[in-house]
Amino acid sequence: MSDVVIRADGLGKRYLIGHESERERYIALRDVIARGARNLMRSASDMMRGRQLIVGDEVEEFWALKDIDFEIKRGEVVGIIGRNGAGKSTLLKILSRITEPSTGRVEIRGRVASLLEVGTGFHPELTGRENVFLNGAILGMTRAEIRRKFDEIVAFAEIEKFLDTPVKRYSSGMYVRLAFAVAAHLEPEILIVDEVLAVGDAEFQKKCLGKMGEMAHHGRTVLLVSHNMMAVRQMCRRAIVLRAGSIVFDGAADSAVDNYAVNQIDRSPRETWLRPASRPIEALGFSKIDATISGRQPDHVLECKIDLESVAEFASAFVAIDILDEVGVALMQALPTVQPFILGKPGRHHIALDVQLPPLVPGTYTTEFWVGSHNTQTLDVVRDEIAFEVLETPTPGRTFPHTRDHGAIVPKSVQQYSFLGSSDRLTEAHVSEGRRPE
Repeated sequence: MSDVVIRADGLGKRYLIGHESERERYIALRDVIARGARNLMRSASDMMRGRQLIVGDEVEEFWALKDIDFEIKRGEVVGIIGRNGAGKSTLLKILSRITEPSTGRVEIRGRVASLLEVGTGFHPELTGRENVFLNGAILGMTRAEIRRKFDEIVAFAEIEKFLDTPVKRYSSGMYVRLAFAVAAHLEPEILIVDEVLAVGDAEFQKKCLGKMGEMAHHGRTVLLVSHNMMAVRQMCRRAIVLRAGSIVFDGAADSAVDNYAVNQIDRSPRETWLRPASRPIEALGFSKIDATISGRQPDHVLECKIDLESVAEFASAFVAIDILDEVGVALMQALPTVQPFILGKPGRHHIALDVQLPPLVPGTYTTEFWVGSHNTQTLDVVRDEIAFEVLETPTPGRTFPHTRDHGAIVPKSVQQYSFLGSSDRLTEAHVSEGRRPE
């Protein structure tokens, strides 16, 4: 018996998008009636043939997915990553049997539980208790099976007080808690989870990731769509990268995240940014940024020379600089001062800033330059335009590489304490300096 539980072969999904044609300045009543009659006849024909209804005079063909081929085996935890609009949600809807593919076919062996949107599969007028039994019935479980799992579901979701409240009164976080608890505990062979977990708090997300890992350990298959690259690295051994509806990478999760990060945006190291003419300054904005890296690991300094130009009066402002990792997650923010130091008068302003960087693992980093007044008003932002690359390890002599799944920043010094036998005496050693406890 094959271990493959999901097989996609030449999968494609086409949508027809309607556009209104350019209107003439003068439209006669007969033209309006004729156009309405044509649209009505076309809609009636589409309905009779079971096709998508199109609104508009012109129709454009759009392929959300095209030529998708892959196999997923029992017990795999597979991440699906890509930019917004890459086709991730469309793929999950096809795998969940919510929509049909336009081309190709997909084979699924086993019971599928999907968590695609907040409130998916819930009836808003029913209580949380009633929805648990409703979802279990949809998954093909008997009432006795659901009752056996009921207490475990409620304990995981932590919504005992609101169990008999209609779910239409739940917050989005409560929705997600109950929906995930139901989907994960009613014993599906395949669990499909979209980015919906981002709605929950950090503690609940951690609990969900642990539950998915437990499911995989017991032979369940998990498909996870997430923009949290750290979660993908930790949870998944394999990941699929989608771009413009096509698979561009399918392999080890670490390599997939690196592929996504490199191709997400051009982030080759750049030292100078000039404001393009197509982006005018509204009040105060950056006109030029020069940035260079000086020093050596672990004492790099980001030296910035910033030119600002103001064309109108504004509230006095200050500058902040964020350091971002390869997927755009902010690692730190540098503030020269929390007090506004750029007076709100028209003119030019020249600023020189030196940012002491933390010990960073090798990789490419980008910056975000922000100017505004007390975080209540953003006057201008320059993001992903200045990048720098770290090539050296922050701990010279280390014999094994730094990996992203352990973070991007390495502490300069780690205090090590060891118990010696049954004695209460502690011995301290600066591990980064290579000294041994005496």
